[in-house]
Amino acid sequence: MQRFTQYIKSLFLLEFMKGMRVTGGYLFARKFTVQYPEEKAPISPRFRGLHALRRYPNGEERCIACKLCEAVCPALAITIESEQREDGTRRTTRYDIDLTKCIFCGYCEESCPVDSIVETHIYEYHGEKRGDLNMTKERLLAVGDKYEKQIAAYRRADADYR
Repeated sequence: MQRFTQYIKSLFLLEFMKGMRVTGGYLFARKFTVQYPEEKAPISPRFRGLHALRRYPNGEERCIACKLCEAVCPALAITIESEQREDGTRRTTRYDIDLTKCIFCGYCEESCPVDSIVETHIYEYHGEKRGDLNMTKERLLAVGDKYEKQIAAYRRADADYR
């Protein structure tokens, strides 16, 4: 008997008709597509995007070359070299992040004692060549300088959220 019902189902294409019913249901339903360049999708407050190095209000870079971010990075995407300055403080001479390795986990941001390295809410960036996604110290500082007001606003909002 089971063989007969299976034959009838295949003869009348019942599985095919069930699939077409599901497809037809979605065919006339309201679409959720976002027209990207004109409309932006909402971003979670916990979103982690492009990295940036911040400066103090007097213009001096915040990074004290403690190398905690380099040590905590699970993908080994951060490379830091530092030297002692004449006034006895230590500052970075090289701070590189390879975004092709980075997994955007946020550990670097959490481990930084002076809030120097941050992950911004910027998701509109790309690289046409592999070298374009190697963020050097100068490029990271430029991102931080350009978006400092936005970064500070998100940091204040995040502090209020906690």
